[in-house]
Amino acid sequence: MIRAVSSNEFFTILIIASLLIVAMAKLLSPKRFSDFVFVFGRSKYLKIYAREQKFFDRFDALLFTNLVISSAIFIFILYQYLTGTSGISINLLFKLAFGIGAYLLIKVLIERLIGSLFEIDKLIDEYLFQKITYKNYLGLILLIVNAFLIFTLVPSLALFYVIGGALLLVNIIGLITSFKTHQSLIKNNIFYFILYLCALEIAPYIVLYKVFVSN
Repeated sequence: MIRAVSSNEFFTILIIASLLIVAMAKLLSPKRFSDFVFVFGRSKYLKIYAREQKFFDRFDALLFTNLVISSAIFIFILYQYLTGTSGISINLLFKLAFGIGAYLLIKVLIERLIGSLFEIDKLIDEYLFQKITYKNYLGLILLIVNAFLIFTLVPSLALFYVIGGALLLVNIIGLITSFKTHQSLIKNNIFYFILYLCALEIAPYIVLYKVFVSN
């Protein structure tokens, strides 16, 4: 069933902006982008570029920008479906994008700080690089998903469950890959790593869940 296209001009502008951002990342580092696209099929990208990572990386920054925009669009489409609204609130979209971007950036900075405090900088830096890589990959998937949701597919609860399950699966595969890659380092620092997981991988999502449920 084809969805009737309503006034989605703003969504279209955001999707085109995301496409341009991804294109800029490809133009900036064509070889790296090619390796990034196949990150799930090969370990080449993670092995090569983990050694070249910087505190501020333009390639990752561009893909992160796409992740923030695409995540905000997807959450807003879900919000529209759940509330039954059809209008586009530019203000809410910007708030979502700002909130997602701020949350992810603050979380990374805190993770780096904890890595320094526990003296496991190398482990945390490599783990963060892989985690950011998979999150940026999710951004590419969301970009495609959003285009279909806006211009082609009719949103339904079952469809959102399928999309959510697929995104969760990609995230879990990324985490498992990271753990397997650094299992020797993790074993040597298992106590600190468990503390890290509880404080920054599990607790934030429990807090967010409680906030949404209470509202």
